[in-house]
Amino acid sequence: MNIAFASTSQTGARESNQDQIGTMLGENSACFIVCDGVAGSPGGGEAAKIACHTLLRTLQDNKHFTAEDTRLAVEKSARTLREAQGINPKLQHMSTTLAALFIDRDYSLSWWAHAGDSRIYHFRRGYINRVTSDHSLAQQMKEAGYENTGINSNLLYNALGVDTAGYVAFSEMLTLEDGDAFLVCSDGFWLSLQAEEMELALRMVNSPDEWLTLMLKAIDRGAASDNLSAIAVWVGSPQETTLLYSLADSARLMPPRD
Repeated sequence: MNIAFASTSQTGARESNQDQIGTMLGENSACFIVCDGVAGSPGGGEAAKIACHTLLRTLQDNKHFTAEDTRLAVEKSARTLREAQGINPKLQHMSTTLAALFIDRDYSLSWWAHAGDSRIYHFRRGYINRVTSDHSLAQQMKEAGYENTGINSNLLYNALGVDTAGYVAFSEMLTLEDGDAFLVCSDGFWLSLQAEEMELALRMVNSPDEWLTLMLKAIDRGAASDNLSAIAVWVGSPQETTLLYSLADSARLMPPRD
């Protein structure tokens, strides 16, 4: 199974970048991680680094990891973060989101884990097939059928390191198809794009690098105010099943500037 990926992590309009990305592409397994340090208390960037690096280091010991291996690795990341909180009183409230995509290359399977509002999008045949559900107040209200207009999307009820964190959500197994694509990203990235723009960009490019570049150009139009981090992952050849050369589509995504 051929896998290609590209990544980006930018400061945006913030003074510093508290996002952390990690990638591992092995012969049998692959892992792609985005962690976004939660603002509002010191140490968000450090929390993201601890969680991401611990998860990667743990999985690198397994040439072919299973779903149970990844669950144990995520638990170790959370435990390591809590231990770090106890060592430094100034960082006792540091926390981070987590979005981690796992791929079994031998059996063409994927699954993912997430906490907070960093997201994982799965695209099939050029369209969004699945997306994680944010652990935020705004998402809770939406799912409960209440109006959430004006609710700060950054109000989280779950993240690695927070006192009230009860779990990390794991998806079921997904059998991969040739042409599947994934986007693992922080909220600063997905909040600056419409879902239709992600799909449209995917159907216009020949590589994950080009896909990220096109989405970043769309984000530039909106002058994103947060850190921007994303990993684009392609399984097989998405461009052979989704590529549409269309001037009309191009104009919709990148209208001429005044």
